[in-house]
Amino acid sequence: MSWMDKREDMRGQLRKLNKAIPTVTRAFAGVSAAVKTDGALDVKTKELIAVAIAVADSCEPCMNFHVEVLINAGGSREELAEALGMAVQMGGGPALMYAAKALDSYDELSEALAPKAAE
Repeated sequence: MSWMDKREDMRGQLRKLNKAIPTVTRAFAGVSAAVKTDGALDVKTKELIAVAIAVADSCEPCMNFHVEVLINAGGSREELAEALGMAVQMGGGPALMYAAKALDSYDELSEALAPKAAE
């Protein structure tokens, strides 16, 4: 299954969850919106951190989601690779395997989303 397909599957699953527990998901969305603003750290840096945490925690849907947001925030493949190095250092072998997935996701999604990111 491609990363774009996984992205669509995740969105469909989240729509179902939103209907099942709307109060919880709205609250989570509020937290997410609150942290995704420029402050001492810009959004791109925060997304690099989010991808690294997702990799270290072996959360593939989280990783794929935050790679997409990173691309839209202007994150480069090289910046992601450095953040993935930190995730591997912190998470060992499992993080190494997910770091490879994150880089693959970036490559596919950056190509597929290039027109959207340029807008």
